[in-house]
Amino acid sequence: MSKRVLVLGGNGFVGRHAVAALLERNPAHLVIGTRASSARIDGLEEISINLHQRLSIDDWRETTAEFDVILNCVGILRPVGQATYDRVHHLAPKALAGACKQSGATFIHVSALALQSRYRSRFLTSKQAGEAAISTSGCRWMIVRPSLLDGEGGFGASWLRGVSRLPVFAVPMDAGGRIAALTATDLGVALATLCLAPPEDLGTDQARTLEFGGLEAFPFKDYVLGLRRRYTPRPALAIPIPGMLARLGAHLCDLLHFSPFSFGHWELLRNDNVPAPNRLPEILGRAPMRVINPRVDDR
Repeated sequence: MSKRVLVLGGNGFVGRHAVAALLERNPAHLVIGTRASSARIDGLEEISINLHQRLSIDDWRETTAEFDVILNCVGILRPVGQATYDRVHHLAPKALAGACKQSGATFIHVSALALQSRYRSRFLTSKQAGEAAISTSGCRWMIVRPSLLDGEGGFGASWLRGVSRLPVFAVPMDAGGRIAALTATDLGVALATLCLAPPEDLGTDQARTLEFGGLEAFPFKDYVLGLRRRYTPRPALAIPIPGMLARLGAHLCDLLHFSPFSFGHWELLRNDNVPAPNRLPEILGRAPMRVINPRVDDR
């Protein structure tokens, strides 16, 4: 049976890829939820939804009654005004999950990988709180945790591609975590597949929480050098910097809203960003697309 699907954040980086994959699969009805009209997709209905303003079940009840599946691709890198981490990553998804329980809609929430560690960044702790609220809501839920994303149009992805073109770049000395990057295209296909999957028993919390990533994992330095090989065979110099200096730089980026590098991302670089297990091949029915050349021979 075809589904009625609402994609929150459907004009964003992740949402656009999910919408494109859904369009190829012809859902019964597809609607984009967006905070403001931007690059519209012809023929698709858009409704205005600001998550930070919908913090109670009553705020979502009418919306959830109209759809079989609600896919939440909304996330913020930094708070702006009333759009705080807690409202967008925690309180709004919590209320939405409660409304989905009442309507019977399936709620698919895009979170982030490597949230199991203890963090201090509100960017990360708010995501942890959101996951906890959804998983105890009693609704039909799925949480998708992707690793680092690569693709056209992504703020962080574009920034890393730019860094990879530089002849010199800095690497925090405590950035010991490995990155299993995946393409935004593969994530979009996987999300569309989950949205349109036939109804079934979702089972245990572990079965409902899907971790996605590529098949290869690299330390940050090798990941950037691998991206560089797309553009030039010339080597680059990776300069190690003390972890505390990188942390101070991250706080400065947060203060100035400069670059996607943040205190939360500095914390993430210290831990593996690798799915365990990787459910992406299972959902895709094939191997994920490769982001970079696995051969790492740069100095």
